Amino acid sequence: MGPVGFHGCLRTGILLSVALLTAWIPPVAAQFIRPADLLSNTPSGRVSLAKPTLSVSQSTVVELRDMVTFYCHTDVDNITIHWTYNNSPLASNERVKLSVDHKNLIILVVQREDSGSYQCEVKNGFEGQSSDAVLLNVNYGPDPVAIKLDSGIEAGDVVEVLEGQAVNFRVKTQSRPASDYTWYLPTDSIQPPTTGTFTIKAVSKEHEGMYRCLVSNSVTQLSRLGVVKVQVLEKLTAPSIELPILPLVENATSVSMTCKTSHQEASVQWFLRGQPLWPSDRLTLSSQNRTLIIHGLQRDDTGPYECEVWNWGSRARSAPLKLAINYGPDRVDITPGSASGEASTVRAMLNSSLTLHCRADSNPDARYHWTHEHSSAGHTGERLSIEALSWEHEGIYSCTASNLITGLARSASVLVKVVGTPSSSLSPGAIAGIVIGILAAIALVIGLAYFLYSRKDRWTRKRPASDTTLKTTTQRPPESRCNDSMAVKLGAWDSPGLAPDKPKTVYDNELKPQWKAIGKEVLSSVSPEQDYEKQLPSVAPEGSRKPPPPIRIPKQPLVPPVSTRNPESNYEKLTNPNLSLYCKINRQPNGHHTPFFRKV
Repeated sequence: MGPVGFHGCLRTGILLSVALLTAWIPPVAAQFIRPADLLSNTPSGRVSLAKPTLSVSQSTVVELRDMVTFYCHTDVDNITIHWTYNNSPLASNERVKLSVDHKNLIILVVQREDSGSYQCEVKNGFEGQSSDAVLLNVNYGPDPVAIKLDSGIEAGDVVEVLEGQAVNFRVKTQSRPASDYTWYLPTDSIQPPTTGTFTIKAVSKEHEGMYRCLVSNSVTQLSRLGVVKVQVLEKLTAPSIELPILPLVENATSVSMTCKTSHQEASVQWFLRGQPLWPSDRLTLSSQNRTLIIHGLQRDDTGPYECEVWNWGSRARSAPLKLAINYGPDRVDITPGSASGEASTVRAMLNSSLTLHCRADSNPDARYHWTHEHSSAGHTGERLSIEALSWEHEGIYSCTASNLITGLARSASVLVKVVGTPSSSLSPGAIAGIVIGILAAIALVIGLAYFLYSRKDRWTRKRPASDTTLKTTTQRPPESRCNDSMAVKLGAWDSPGLAPDKPKTVYDNELKPQWKAIGKEVLSSVSPEQDYEKQLPSVAPEGSRKPPPPIRIPKQPLVPPVSTRNPESNYEKLTNPNLSLYCKINRQPNGHHTPFFRKV
């Protein structure tokens, strides 16, 4: 009988025994126990238990294929049998069954975790004996095979490795006894190994492909195949951004940028100002992120933009690209000088300098053209300068800013008004000349006046000596001659030239008949229409006459006494009734009197 037939019969017999044992189990009370079976003779007369013997149907089995039966042999009846597995109590379950007397332990379907040591223990009261341990070996495997790479990254069924790195291949499986390995490699440059591991020191593109390993167990007669696909990643180089060679105009065009790279398997990521760029209403990306499209360009879309290619082993980023977006010109502002803010009217002094600045936000810089309403000539440039303003420069100045790329133009105007003559426009020499001229004119006027006065004074001194009497005029009514504040102020000519001396004021109450006659002759033939100077006393030549005696006026008190005469009479009769020379004294608000001479 072959091994298969023997094992089959054994398995059938064991199953039948298990069925009979489980079919009828007599109660413990009905069992007959002989003392001689439990006890053995000892020198002391005491009876002790004998050590049981453990046997197994087969010590080496195959997982999930064989069944194992353990038998505990003892000559003592009416005992209790316990089983242990790896020194731990063993309990029955679906796969492990015990006979009715617990002498037989059956493992129906052997698994790898059933490998270990087994023992049976018999007990009678407080005494017990254990059998020797019996080992059970379970062969299994190989399990499903997995090929691992120490320096790679798994991506599904593909393992990515970086070019130039060392790669370790390692087979992971479970098998008892040890399996045999057979490798099938995608290249003939590697000698097929015979173990579960091997190494490629510097992997390259030629090492890409499928790696297979066949794992076999000669005991279990099982084999399994492990497969892995290896992809070698190139060392990435920096990509570049391609841009159409077209002028970019704000709000008028869209732009498409492409990330160019030779690494077709690499992933692509875009960056804007150093931050990851994500799609939006105006930004769209292609399926593999290779192309970025910006719709409706704005002036703040200049960037810079970058694209990055990457894999798990390396990254490479392009150089920053900044877009040149053309726009404008925006609103035009005209400012005088360096002042800020738009001016609608500029006032400037005559002959002063004026500079106007025209500014407008534009890319590229706008071109500026100036015009004047009263002139057909134009001026180009951002700045318009006038060195010396004249009245012809007054008017409206217009500045037009234009952008040749966008085709747009804007303009603004400013009114320039020329006012006055700036004092600051005269040089110091001119100012000094004007001052000197004015002083010279004043000196000339003073000299002329002094000359005329001196000439008149000399003419007065050279009059004939016989003309020394005062000529009288026709008598006027008293009410037209003096008023209540009349007084007489007389003077004497002490000098030979009869120059009048400072008169002395005489009050009304001092007009006594004490005056002496100034002359013995009274000129009564002078008409009132004759010149006043002709009525003055003539001055005789020197040496032909003697100077008249001075008029003596007695000293009077500073405060005149109160007059007892009629206050309505402001005249006094002189000693010489033929001389009618009176003086009117006008009273001032401060109490002083101003003399005023009058011939009556």
